[in-house]
Amino acid sequence: MSSLASAERRAFALKINRHSSAEIRRHFGGNYGSPQVSKQHSRHSSNASVSTCSTVPQSYDAVEPLDLEEFLMSQLQSGDSALMQELGDFPDDDLEVELVEKECRTVRHSVPEEGVELDSHVRDCVQSYTQPWLMVSRRCQGDSWSAYSERASLHKTLQKQTFESDVQPEKLETPVKSPSLAVLSDDSSRTLTSSDFDLRSGLTPDPRVEGLLHFSNHDDLDRFNQEARQGNRHPELFALYPPADEDDAVEIRPIPDCPKEHMGDRIIIRCQAIKFEIDIEPLFATLALYDLREKKKISENFYCDLNSDQFKGFLKPHTPQTDHSTLSRAAIFSITYPSPDIYLVIKIEKVLQQGEISDCAEPYMVMKETDSAKNKEKLEKLRNQSEMFCQRLGRYRMPFAWATVNIMNVISTATLDRDTTDSDSLNGVSLEKRGQLPRRNSERFGTMEDQCNMSAFKPATITISTFCKQEGDRLSDEDLFKFLADIKKFSSLQRRIKTIPGTIRLDVTPVHDNPVACLSTELIPVKPLAEKNVRPVKEVLEFPSSEVYVPHSTYRNLLYIYPQRLNFVNRLTSGGRNITIKIQFMSGEDPSCVMPVIFGKSNGPEFVQEVYTPVTYHNKSPDFYEEVKMVLPARLTERHHLLFTFYHISCQQKQNQTGASETLIGYSWLPILSTDRLQTGQYCLPIALDRLPVNYSLHSPERITPQVPPVKWMESHKGVFNLEIQAVSSVHTQDNHLERFFTLCHALEGGVTFPLRVREEKIPENKLEHELKLSIISLSSSRLEPLVLYLHLVLDKLFTLIMQPMVIAGQTANLAQIAFESVVSIVNSLHNSQELARDQQGRNGLLATYLYWVFRLPDSNELLNTGPGGVVPSTEGRYSTMGRASATTVGTMLLQSRLRSSSNPDIPAPHSAEDTEVKNILSAKVLLHIQGSRMSTYVDVSSHPQSSTGGTRPSNRKQFHEELALQIVVSTGVCRENAYKYAWFFFELLVKSMAQHVSLEKQDVPRRSRFSDRFKDDVTTIVSVVTAEIGTILVKQQKELEQAEKVNISLAFFLYDLLSLMDRGFVFILVKNYCNQMSTKTVSMPTLISMRLEFLRILCSHEHYLNLSLYFSSPASAPVSPCPSISSQSSSSCSFQEQRILGLFELSQEFKQQHYLAGLLLTELSAALDMESEGGKVQKKAINATYSLLCAHDLDQRCTRPDVRAKVATLYLPLVGIIIDSINYLDFTVSEARGGKSKTGGSDEDPDNIPPINQSIAMAIAGNPFNTLARNALASMASVAVPLADCKESVVGGVLRVLLHCLTCNQSTTFLSHCFSTLRALVVKFGDLLFEEEAEQCADLCQKVLQHCSSPVDGNRSQACATLYLIMRYSFSSANNFSRVKMQVTMSLASLVGKSSDFHEEYLRRSLRTILAYAEEDTEMQNTPLPSQVDELLRNLNSILSDTVKMREFQEDPEMLMDLMYRIAKGYQTSPDLRLTWLQNMAEKHKNRKCFTESAMCLVHAAALVAEYLSMLEDHKYLPVGSVTFQNISPNVLEESAVSDDILSPDEDGVCSGQYFTTSGLVGLLKQAAELFSNGGLYETVNEVYKIIMPVLEAHRDFRELVSTHEKLQRAFDNIIQKGHKRMFGTYFRVGFYGAKFGDLDEQEFVYKEPGITHLPEISHRLENFYSQCFGDALEMIKDSKDIDRSKLDANKAYIQITYVEPFFDDYEMKDRLTNFEKNFNLRRFMYTTPFTKAGRPRGELNEQYKRKTILTTMHTFPYIKTRINVIQKEEFDLTPIEVAIEDMQKKTRELAVATHREQPDAKMLQMLLQGSVGATVNQGPLEVAQVFLNEIPADPKLFRHHNKLRLCFKEFIMRCGEAVEKNKHLITLDQKEYQQELKKNYNRLRENLRPMLERKIPELYKPIKPRLGNRDSVKRLSFRRALEENS
Repeated sequence: MSSLASAERRAFALKINRHSSAEIRRHFGGNYGSPQVSKQHSRHSSNASVSTCSTVPQSYDAVEPLDLEEFLMSQLQSGDSALMQELGDFPDDDLEVELVEKECRTVRHSVPEEGVELDSHVRDCVQSYTQPWLMVSRRCQGDSWSAYSERASLHKTLQKQTFESDVQPEKLETPVKSPSLAVLSDDSSRTLTSSDFDLRSGLTPDPRVEGLLHFSNHDDLDRFNQEARQGNRHPELFALYPPADEDDAVEIRPIPDCPKEHMGDRIIIRCQAIKFEIDIEPLFATLALYDLREKKKISENFYCDLNSDQFKGFLKPHTPQTDHSTLSRAAIFSITYPSPDIYLVIKIEKVLQQGEISDCAEPYMVMKETDSAKNKEKLEKLRNQSEMFCQRLGRYRMPFAWATVNIMNVISTATLDRDTTDSDSLNGVSLEKRGQLPRRNSERFGTMEDQCNMSAFKPATITISTFCKQEGDRLSDEDLFKFLADIKKFSSLQRRIKTIPGTIRLDVTPVHDNPVACLSTELIPVKPLAEKNVRPVKEVLEFPSSEVYVPHSTYRNLLYIYPQRLNFVNRLTSGGRNITIKIQFMSGEDPSCVMPVIFGKSNGPEFVQEVYTPVTYHNKSPDFYEEVKMVLPARLTERHHLLFTFYHISCQQKQNQTGASETLIGYSWLPILSTDRLQTGQYCLPIALDRLPVNYSLHSPERITPQVPPVKWMESHKGVFNLEIQAVSSVHTQDNHLERFFTLCHALEGGVTFPLRVREEKIPENKLEHELKLSIISLSSSRLEPLVLYLHLVLDKLFTLIMQPMVIAGQTANLAQIAFESVVSIVNSLHNSQELARDQQGRNGLLATYLYWVFRLPDSNELLNTGPGGVVPSTEGRYSTMGRASATTVGTMLLQSRLRSSSNPDIPAPHSAEDTEVKNILSAKVLLHIQGSRMSTYVDVSSHPQSSTGGTRPSNRKQFHEELALQIVVSTGVCRENAYKYAWFFFELLVKSMAQHVSLEKQDVPRRSRFSDRFKDDVTTIVSVVTAEIGTILVKQQKELEQAEKVNISLAFFLYDLLSLMDRGFVFILVKNYCNQMSTKTVSMPTLISMRLEFLRILCSHEHYLNLSLYFSSPASAPVSPCPSISSQSSSSCSFQEQRILGLFELSQEFKQQHYLAGLLLTELSAALDMESEGGKVQKKAINATYSLLCAHDLDQRCTRPDVRAKVATLYLPLVGIIIDSINYLDFTVSEARGGKSKTGGSDEDPDNIPPINQSIAMAIAGNPFNTLARNALASMASVAVPLADCKESVVGGVLRVLLHCLTCNQSTTFLSHCFSTLRALVVKFGDLLFEEEAEQCADLCQKVLQHCSSPVDGNRSQACATLYLIMRYSFSSANNFSRVKMQVTMSLASLVGKSSDFHEEYLRRSLRTILAYAEEDTEMQNTPLPSQVDELLRNLNSILSDTVKMREFQEDPEMLMDLMYRIAKGYQTSPDLRLTWLQNMAEKHKNRKCFTESAMCLVHAAALVAEYLSMLEDHKYLPVGSVTFQNISPNVLEESAVSDDILSPDEDGVCSGQYFTTSGLVGLLKQAAELFSNGGLYETVNEVYKIIMPVLEAHRDFRELVSTHEKLQRAFDNIIQKGHKRMFGTYFRVGFYGAKFGDLDEQEFVYKEPGITHLPEISHRLENFYSQCFGDALEMIKDSKDIDRSKLDANKAYIQITYVEPFFDDYEMKDRLTNFEKNFNLRRFMYTTPFTKAGRPRGELNEQYKRKTILTTMHTFPYIKTRINVIQKEEFDLTPIEVAIEDMQKKTRELAVATHREQPDAKMLQMLLQGSVGATVNQGPLEVAQVFLNEIPADPKLFRHHNKLRLCFKEFIMRCGEAVEKNKHLITLDQKEYQQELKKNYNRLRENLRPMLERKIPELYKPIKPRLGNRDSVKRLSFRRALEENS
């Protein structure tokens, strides 16, 4: 039968499939099946694709892998290496399939009531919710990898590192407030270099480094240093490097969250008090949450009351018992979708009594308990009355009052109050945002928690002080939402709502862990349990406002009934006014069939049989707000129904009435099932009067059959009772498609009678297959929410259908294909849903969870289901189970059963005492199989002969993985497309089913025989097709690149998993096929490499990667040790040995074949590194992949032994070759991260002990700061046999460079101490070489060490001091170079204090004191001049420091600071190196302030200084002749020639030895200066600078530099032409300081140079701000420019006078200064004017307005190396009123002439000038001037000349006006014609008015003077010509 089934299946499969799987494979992958053809094929295709894409290198084809299983067998049996025996194969018990008990929140699983036979669907559900998880794990998985990727705790094991950048200096400098300006004046008495205080007296030295001078021999020193380095060193070097970016870490496959019951954000609300003004009766509270935005009730009701024992006594007759669970006063509410509109509503009810609600509420509104004397009797009466009502009507309630609070406001307020330092604070997310959050499901749950943390608020107490009275006609939920909307809108209660005074006090706290004594919504106790009897806390069920996509995981079966409204208006009788409804759940029609399934309320029984709705007094059509919660029986029949009985309650007892207060009105009912489906939704039921019909429960009341006698109906059988029913159930799907599917599936299992009824239709047996297929197809049409809720069950059923051929009506129906298509369709719709989250690999979270935790082989389910009598049999025989008592014993037994070698069953297992137990287990296993519904043969290993074909599958048994693979292969169309699109799902499904198959049946079978050849064919096809799909996407759909990456990653994980299950050689062939198939695609090289890299990175992250790469077997030619010793190479016969060694470093075919995965990865790395263009990203990816692999080995516990590590290192030797080959493409940029936190120390520090993987290479891969070292190391490896002595010099320099680089990076104290030790060792061993050959680097060394001498970290400082002293000592003793070191240290300090802003002067002083202590304590040197020389040097350094402190004080006053630096520089006039340093410091400061010109001038001065010394040393024509050559740039430069030959000889050792005192240094300085002049806009000066540079370049034939120089000159000249008049030069101000407070600045005047267009208020504001910080209110700014009278100034104040000045030139100077630049360069004289009158006022009438001109001369010309220069001379002269008038008229005329004759006239400018000249209304205009001064000839002959000069000025003025008016005529637009005419008229009028005055000459001036006749004539002629022109 079964073989027939399998034959039929194949036939069926072939019907669908037109080709066999092998054909498909050939069709898709070319001939990838056979390795020989594949090579040829891929080569051919790669050649074919040359034209379309970058060619794939030939060597890029993957090689043929070894047959791994065969190799392992032979190698392990040969036993030639102990290591191989031990580490060769995977561990036997690698694979574990285990059952893990579900974690249950409650003390027991929620299951249906006992003793009921369940129908199959409910049984399946319950089993699904309670059975253990089935997990497949691999024992070593993640041993190496996760250790690297999840190294969360690694940092805890590291020694705490201190970094200088993290350390705050002990006492920070106080910010500059009031620098005592007298400091500068104090200096007059002492020289610049005198020290502030003596080093010896003021300070104590730091502790010295021990043993600094003790080492007599070098080896001891090296040994000591090495031991120090090895101490506390972390063994895993690589692991210290931070893990790669998450984007790259594709190998991390996140483990999905364990499925659990959905919960929102949970808060606990405790009812502390409900109090009214009077306390007269029992009251009952109901709490629930409402979402106003969604208009929905979002929680079930929580009932509590806080009644006193006295009031509880009133109700005794109606309370049969009080269960503990009903005493709760605290509830846990859950909120999935927090929104700002969630309200907590508290409704208060009381016992029914006579009267409207208003009447009953009145006493509460008018009376108070406090007025007790007055009200005592009334209250007593009311209490007695209420006691009477309680005894009579205690079971009925009436509405009374309600109150509300916006719970989200409370939470958000409590969150804001929280201390923001809390780690889980709100992160600034406002609660408003929460409303628009996406749908909640388990995956996004985590992210939402982060977005708005409802668990982060402080516990809060809510006090509500008013209640609203309930209105009898407004009780429904619609009315409640209207009230809430009003409250939200008006933020207070409306007047029409009557209020009752009273208070409710509630505590709100977030729930972190379950509180003790908590009950679930089904009243099952939740862990942890309470020890003593405390009040329970109830969990309140949430009704989320939107869908929640989390599959069911617990059994829940609840029903909620909401009576809504009764309409009795048309009823004539007056009986039905106080109406209540009794609600019961019945299992039959007999009154005894009532079931106690309704949840009780507070202080009563846990479950009750009936519930009464509250009564609204005298209301014929009342609204109800009651919620009735009941638990549904697990098995429902057609007899189950809800029964509603309507009563009128008489509140007042009539005198003759004794019995009940109830009067029956009628009945209604609702069958709970309708056509086998649970009834939910809205209903409107009719009411039967008098009696219930016979067999009523079988029909709904609307459709009841006619009866005899007929049934009386209210309102003629109309619906009058509205109600709603809601179910919260994890067994009733409430979805047609799902319900139909489950029903038909269960029909297959037998036990049903045909025809089968599904909803309204009946299905005969022969139609079952057709209907089932339809239902399977329509599964994906069901709504997303129910589909997700029942996802686990649906998938389980579908997989069963794929697996089992069903026998329907005697025919075998194969539903596998259609079920598979349905699975694909569901997978597709889940992935496409926007609501469901995916992980970073694109996997849908729900499906990933299902696969990881839930999925189990379909037949194992069946076996579990069908034990005898439906009992679930024990599963312990099948899987090792965790969490059960016997788990450990079973585990050990199974281990025993697996002692046989998994690779070779012929190796006998050792016999043990437990053999019998093993046999028992095996036989139990067989038994269990036989119990199954389908017979299965158990193949015993011992009797099974090994065969290479692997035909071990029992022929009568379908295997799930085979069926699944077949379905994937034969799928077509959309199904096929989606199956490959979401291949990850089917891959993980295959893997988990294969793992279970192996664990159950093939655990001890060799890998080759575990799976059939047919299955291997199918897998090959699938891999080939998926690879082809990836290629197609890459070639055709570039947009889908991300999709291709995800499929690529899932394929890699599939093969990664197969390596643990199948024949590993077979998997390697799949890998080879993939690589070759990918490289034939016409894809860009970077994309291709990137894809293959990700693929390989995942495979290489396999926990047995090293075994898979056969790391323990080295190539035959290899020597035993991978590290050749240097001594062996020195022999002459080392060429053969060398060949062998170099062979190790090659990526050979043999290597690739034997170490398959490693070979592939290194091939990719090599290909990536060789890519020059667009390779950056891919290079990074490749390096990261290799690097993370090395890190993983480093952390792998299995690789700790040195012999293992050495073997692992051999695996990476080709890396060296690859890096050497691609060294030119490698980007050795220094990573800015804290480069060397790890104290690796670099391999140069321990040459004797190179670890297996050379650290410098590792660092090169990591891109770490050891760049130079890495290159050197690699270069030296390339030429292994070069003796060290030959290259000692370059090596020492290289090593020093690396160490200096290390000192520059931000390193930890530990690292620095080792670095300094190494430096000292270098100085001790190679001092002579260093000081002779590496002068420039020694300067750097001094600077770096000095910098660390000012460190706030004591350890760094003491190390640096020791090093600096050692440098001094060795330079003195070994090389006698002390003067040079002295010079370099002094210059370093000068440079350090000038440039560094974060430098701590007090620490540096302490260091100087420590070095002094070293010198004093050095006994060997006491008789030499060293101590005194050190002393002298340190005193000099100390004085530099003192100057620096002063500079600090003036940090805020740039001019003062520059003056000080200027003086310091001047003080070093005799020490050229230091002067140069300070000039450079000044240049730097200027540059930072954007004063480029001054910065350039500093460098020009520096260059002049260098030129002076060069001219003394070298006599070359092309060099400048000292500073004289620089005069054209600035006359100031001559200062630099002050140093004469006899003061200092440049030949003296150590003087002028810096890098700048060379020709290239000179050129460098000048080039910098030219660049800065260009930035400052002085392009003409750039030319002058290059005039000095050019001869040098020409002499050196440096044509490349000459080209660039000429380009720069061209740019400069272009700028001059283009910018023309638009160039802005400096603005100048005279600043005078007056007052004793200024110290030596008193009465000093300066000219300040400010940037172009600086206004007077700007500089005034700046100086005022700074000096008011110094002097506060004592500062006064003088606003005018008059002379200062000292006697009138206040002695206690400081005065500053600021005046704008202009450059002043004599007439003869103006002849040479033609351009704008020349008028703004080399300025020494400035002028400002002060207007005055004889009367003392500044301004007066024209004839009394005088003007004083003041001309200032400065000490140096601008621009200079400072921005302010002292004024050294002042001249003044006054102008008479007529001279003032002449000057004004000349200025006006000049402006007009310029405006008229511009190349491109500016019409607006011209019109403005004309308006001011000829405008009719110009005050004090030209006409008025003429009338005042020209109207009459002056009486005083002295004024004749002035009168005449003014007249001539006016003549020229009027002529210019005429020209301007004419010019304007051509510039105006049409609309300005009138304006032009007006101008012309005004001009004519002015000319006419001026004519008489201009024609009147003074005769005395025109008498002929003989000697000057010629000249005069010429003037006349000129005038005459002009007159003629004017007249014409």
